[in-house]
Amino acid sequence: MKKLIAPLLGLVMLLAATEGHAMDELRVMISGGFSQAYQAALPEFERSTGIAVTTLSGSSQGTGPKTIKYQLENGADVDVVILSKEGLDELAAMGRIAEGSEAGLAASPLGAAVRQGSPKPDISNEAALKQALLNSRMFAMPGSTSGLFMKDEVLPKFGIADKVHFKMFARGSESTAALAAGEVDLAIGPLSELVGQPGVDVIGPFPDSVQLVQIFTAAMVKTSHRTEQARRLIAFLASSATDAAIKKSGMDPVNHR
Repeated sequence: MKKLIAPLLGLVMLLAATEGHAMDELRVMISGGFSQAYQAALPEFERSTGIAVTTLSGSSQGTGPKTIKYQLENGADVDVVILSKEGLDELAAMGRIAEGSEAGLAASPLGAAVRQGSPKPDISNEAALKQALLNSRMFAMPGSTSGLFMKDEVLPKFGIADKVHFKMFARGSESTAALAAGEVDLAIGPLSELVGQPGVDVIGPFPDSVQLVQIFTAAMVKTSHRTEQARRLIAFLASSATDAAIKKSGMDPVNHR
């Protein structure tokens, strides 16, 4: 009997440890806009709290299986989402977000980039930006909040929706990859998805009259069973501990803080 007790005790302790680890491990789904700052800040959160984080990705808005909305609707196990405020409002309207858990993190303006080493067109005013788009063989943009704004608002306002060629990608990183490969002449999106990307040079932000400043926001998913850990992560991301990472990625901290 004694020979059986030790192995059984060890098994019980292992199961308890495994269960405890699972309870501590957060699952986060994030869109591209806040990704650079998040990846830079996350190691400090994990080190200081002992909470392990698994990170998944998805688009803030749009259609198809790569959107956060689609993945949540199809049973993805997620505790925290980080995405544009526009996308979060959609999720909240669907009853997917825990009430009172929302926290604004960073603001990123809409801008453009060219392939590294290429001449930078003037985009400082509406007329210049319109001409830069017309001069482009093709431009790329995310099929999410910023791309939808361009397609539905900016191009119709300029009267050039049927005069330009563009390609919409699921993620901003795919847009900049196409630009770096020479497949397109411009990549358009939040500056935080353009800054620091390989093979591209940032031109700058759009003029104020056609600007979309996205507020990237974190919130807890209503079905989360790791509520304490989720709240700790959101509070950390919304604190001054992430300011340096946010600014380095081309954004400004919000709700300070």
